[in-house]
Amino acid sequence: MTGTNRPKSRGVDVDGLLKALAEGIDEGLVPASLYGNPEVYQRELRQVFSRCWVFMGHESELPNSGDYVVRKIGEDDFIVTRDQEGSINVLFDACRHRGVKVARASSGNTKGFVCPYHGWTYDIKGQLIGAPLWRSAFGDMDKSKNGLLPATQVDTYQGLIFATLDADAPPLKTYLGGMTWYLDLVFGLNEHGIEVLGPPQRFVIDADWKSGADNFSGDDYHLGTLHRSAIDIGAFPVSFAENMKGYHIQASPGHSLSFSMAGSEEEPGPRFFGFPEELSKTFDTSRISAEQLAAARMSRVFVGNVFPNFSLLLLPTTDDAARHPATGMLTMRCWQPKGPGKVEVWNWYAGYKNMTPELKQRTYTSGLATFSMGGTFEIDDTEPWITVARTGRSVAAETLQMDLNYQMGLPGVGIATEIKDDSWPGPGIVYKSRFEEGVQRNMYRFYAAMMQAPQGQFPSTKFDEEPAESISTGVSETA
Repeated sequence: MTGTNRPKSRGVDVDGLLKALAEGIDEGLVPASLYGNPEVYQRELRQVFSRCWVFMGHESELPNSGDYVVRKIGEDDFIVTRDQEGSINVLFDACRHRGVKVARASSGNTKGFVCPYHGWTYDIKGQLIGAPLWRSAFGDMDKSKNGLLPATQVDTYQGLIFATLDADAPPLKTYLGGMTWYLDLVFGLNEHGIEVLGPPQRFVIDADWKSGADNFSGDDYHLGTLHRSAIDIGAFPVSFAENMKGYHIQASPGHSLSFSMAGSEEEPGPRFFGFPEELSKTFDTSRISAEQLAAARMSRVFVGNVFPNFSLLLLPTTDDAARHPATGMLTMRCWQPKGPGKVEVWNWYAGYKNMTPELKQRTYTSGLATFSMGGTFEIDDTEPWITVARTGRSVAAETLQMDLNYQMGLPGVGIATEIKDDSWPGPGIVYKSRFEEGVQRNMYRFYAAMMQAPQGQFPSTKFDEEPAESISTGVSETA
């Protein structure tokens, strides 16, 4: 479908593109010119990244008082610290005197931060505590009004640290909505919880951040073509046909995920995402429900995206199928915008705290071989994403008003069927079979709403009573 019924004057006008997206998404149409567009990108920085809850890191990265890491909201640096009381702070990395960056390393442990320009000094909470020759220079000036600016809201869920600059954004748990059930399933499988297995790997791709978020929302269809060689060499031990069995879930507006799952005990595994029995026998209902544990047991793959740009992938992989059986590997990643048509991938590997050192090393090594800047799957993905951004900023896509096809799973398109009974225990709008693109339509529907939401208003974080495909992109005022 070419979208020839669209107004001919659409061009690359941002409002026109967003109007076309809002009108076309229920038909599975996404304007190609949304990718790699400088004007769209500037709107995204202000409407999406400064207003949504953005992933900043994991609490296990800050085990001690004084620990800090530098992360981003949009393109802007923020210092994430743990203070003496154990609380997490997210501070804009800009001295209040002249705006100079005060964190001189990407991570570390410190008592405070000193601006290299004029020596203004801040404690780990961002409070201004002094400057050279203070009495002569500033006298009785109020230090309390000149601390580092904190993010407007900061909160954590299952050890995941999020922040937003929007005072009107709903509380984090409300924003996540039904996605919390699925985050609990992954991060709460046993009483010990998750920890990161080292600092994040970072690498830049000439692609749009939305390609990564789109892919991890549940683009399973590409595995049979783009990743066929990885399957052939045994890096991933599940055939394409078996892998497409499972569920696509729109957990709540904007947040989507996918499970590859065996339908019965007779169907092949692996179980519990491929983790060895020595670990999986510790999975229990101490932090999750029996229904969540049962779903995890039958699962081969979990992949999902918390809008806008925080993704999770849990699956069995191996760096060498001839020497090592595949084992469960969890990667957390942030698709960090770095300019129009450019994204920096922040990639963490994580594991359960009670994993043996040998198993942690094995999952880390298998992650490096598959999902890293030199990994087999990552290299496969980056080339198509580069051309998506190139197409999006092309004159031809603009002139021809090219729409991308996201129609899989719409009525009469493919084999996916919506689950309307209670056979699936979790929340959200659920489709059986992974031949389905409603998960991506859910992401773009919320994207359209965020991009058009006036200040002081925030899109609904709950689905209407109507089916997902007919939900409008209207916004509602937050309480």
